[in-house]
Parts: sequence; C-alpha cells; structure tokens
Amino acid sequence: MERTNNYLLQAAQAKRYFLTYDQAALIRKLKLAYDDDYFYPVLFARKYRLSRSTGDLEREEKDGWQDANTHAEVMTLLDFVCDSREDRFVSGRFKNMADFGHAFHQNLLEERDPNAELFQSRPEDFRKACVALGGKPLPTGDIAYSIEVFDGLPLLVQLWFGDEEFPASLRFLWDENALMYLKYETMYFARELLLERLKAEMEETYGA
Repeated sequence: MERTNNYLLQAAQAKRYFLTYDQAALIRKLKLAYDDDYFYPVLFARKYRLSRSTGDLEREEKDGWQDANTHAEVMTLLDFVCDSREDRFVSGRFKNMADFGHAFHQNLLEERDPNAELFQSRPEDFRKACVALGGKPLPTGDIAYSIEVFDGLPLLVQLWFGDEEFPASLRFLWDENALMYLKYETMYFARELLLERLKAEMEETYGA
C-alpha cells in the first residue's frame, strides 16, 4: 500500500510540475499535435492526449479515449514533455541500459527474469508483439527489435534464450543520447511500460 501511495504522489507531483511550464514553449520544442485542451504525444506507437489544464493522461483505444494515469505512463511521458532537451538528437549507436547507471542497477538487470522465460516459450508471439508496437528486427541476440519510445528515440530489446546452465534473459539498450530525452530513472518506467505492452499484445491478439 505504501508503495502504491508513493507512486500516486509521484505521478501527481509530475502533473503539477507540467502545469508550471510555458506551454507555448513546449509546443515549439516538441512539435506535437495539439489543440486548446490537449497535447497529443505518441508513446510506443500509441496515441495519447495530455490535458493542458490538469496534466491528466488518456490513451486512444479501439473504443475511444481511456484513462492512462498509470505511474509508468505518466512519469515516462511527462519527463519527456517537460525535461527533454531542445537540442536532442538520436546518435544511431546503442548503449546497454546498465551502462547509464550504477553498479546497483546493473545487478538488478542481471536477475532471473520471468518475462524472458515467457517470451522464450512463445517466440513467434513475442516477435508479432514487437512488430505490433512498430518494432524493427535487428540481427543481435536470439530475437531483437528496435522499438520507438517517442520522438524517434529507439529502445532495443534483446531476448537471449536460456539453456541448462543459464536462464533466459532480456537486455535493454538505448540510443547513447537517450539522456537528452529522459532521465535515467525514467528508463525503468519506460522499460516497465514496454514489457506491459508486449505482454498485453501477446495475450489479447495471440492468446494467453
């Protein structure tokens, strides 16, 4: 419960932070679609609308706009909207996510991963889910796709199959200029959201 409350507080704080910004300056910086009420960013190939008066977030679903005020969605999008640099650009070179942070975070990324085991057990469904999010296959790992987070920024997800000695593993690599777009901590929120989207695609479209 405490963790949930902290997440809610963090998301609410991010919304208040967004409302302090000069929105005309954000429009110029982001070159986003907008109207009097909303900004319309795209995150992992899905259109969102961000309320200019409250900071609330909705995602476009098949049956219309749905609430999208989850911690991962709010923190990822508002970090990009508020704090991405005006001179941001993609380098075209990938860097391991662990190399952006500290040794503690590197150890976290090396733990046994049930998501990797799920994806290994259903490789074709995993491939189809990546493609559904706009992913482009790359010749690295056993299965690998570059998936756009937003504004041209790619996130490379690599699946490495396990065997009798080593468990299946997932590796996440970002463009080496990723910190021009979002903070290091936000990479974890984006990674969480990507995993949720991939599993949802596999369950909804291809069967659980």
